Amino acid sequence: MGCTSCSTKNGVPNGCKSNGACGTGGCDKLAVYDWLADVELPNGISAYDILEVRFKNSRKGFYRNLKGENLHVGDVVAVEASPGYDIGVVSVVGELARIQVRKKAPNFKPHEARKIIRKASEQDIEKWKEVRELEKETMFRSRELASQLALEMKISDVEFQGDGAKATFYYTAEDRVDFRQLIKDLADSFKVRVEMKQIGVRQEAARLGGIGSCGRELCCSTWLTDFRSVSTASARYQQLALNPQKLAGQCGKLKCCLNYELDAYLEALKKFPSSDIKLQTEKGTAFHIKTDVFKEQMWYIQENRDSDVPGQFVPLSPERVKEIIRLNKEGKKPADLKDFMVDIVEEEPDYTNVVGQDSLNRFEHVFNRKKKKKKKKNPNQGNSNVQNNNNKQAVSSQKPKGKNKPQGQGKQQNKQKQGQGSGQNKQKQTQGSNQNQGKQTQNKKGNFKKRKPNNNKKNQNNNNNGAKKDQ
Repeated sequence: MGCTSCSTKNGVPNGCKSNGACGTGGCDKLAVYDWLADVELPNGISAYDILEVRFKNSRKGFYRNLKGENLHVGDVVAVEASPGYDIGVVSVVGELARIQVRKKAPNFKPHEARKIIRKASEQDIEKWKEVRELEKETMFRSRELASQLALEMKISDVEFQGDGAKATFYYTAEDRVDFRQLIKDLADSFKVRVEMKQIGVRQEAARLGGIGSCGRELCCSTWLTDFRSVSTASARYQQLALNPQKLAGQCGKLKCCLNYELDAYLEALKKFPSSDIKLQTEKGTAFHIKTDVFKEQMWYIQENRDSDVPGQFVPLSPERVKEIIRLNKEGKKPADLKDFMVDIVEEEPDYTNVVGQDSLNRFEHVFNRKKKKKKKKNPNQGNSNVQNNNNKQAVSSQKPKGKNKPQGQGKQQNKQKQGQGSGQNKQKQTQGSNQNQGKQTQNKKGNFKKRKPNNNKKNQNNNNNGAKKDQ
């Protein structure tokens, strides 16, 4: 897009912030990448003095740098015009400009080229911005004047010269238009020299720009300069439906991209027999319906003589079609067209794991799980263990005591002593844990020994707790 289309005010682009110069090539049209920028010239060879200068939208021109100024891509320069001067931006310099001249203007004569006057000053750029702001209002006013004169034309764009001395009006029209009175009215209204230029609808779309149905910027406004004729035969070769709403671009003509893959389709269609040939079978005549170039299939529909119901679509390979045509030339007719049908295997998509999910109820077992809470170590854990052990010991005191204690009783005593060790100091706690571990290993082996309690007070407390429970 041009600088004016992406700016907010004063013609300054919002994106690159280069004050209208667009040296980065981010918002200009028909940008050229200088792939020879880092290549140094051999000794004794001077630089090419022809430069390519870009103006509003896609208009470009070649100008000669006679003064030998050091100009680079993105520099704003003042060039000769008739009358006065114009302001443009340098787009191509050096040896790449020589290639562009050979490609775009093969009959270009350097001695007849217009000259680059100087680098644009601040006053030149300010004047250039002022006249650029008048273009939109001028275009609307010129359309009103054309409609008052009942002229069958469409003014699509207006471009002021850098010094404001001349304005060029671009228009499209189907027939010849007599706009002599319009030129007089425009000159009286805007006090400038008026120039009218007729362009085609493709050039109009290239100048204005836009987004195509593919989602990208129009080819004609970004890189395409050679507008070749596009016919409906290009759509037929590609097996496209002749729908003008889908095949037409923003210019109202057939899309230029219909010619991009046409050669590949023509090469692929050489394998296929002519679709105008009808296939003869014993059941009736088969007519061609469509062709799938990528899958190499030709679809036919067979006429059913026995009933009025139309037949089904039958896919055939090009080799099978050629074989049936050969049989028909020999005077033979196959029994049924379905005997030559291509087996089409339709793979049904697996919707069970389309987006990487196993099942819809994959989280149910997660919610049913009971979350195990981690026990926090409290400093008073030893005291609580002592109380629990006392209660357990009181219950065990009610049972009759024998010489040989059961195995569960030994485990309870071990738990009591573990609680006692946890209530003591850190040093004693480590000793108690080591003793308990040793005693646990003995219990596993079946060695149950009686151990005397260390504190008499604890036994008295246990007896008292047991007596209270008996009451």
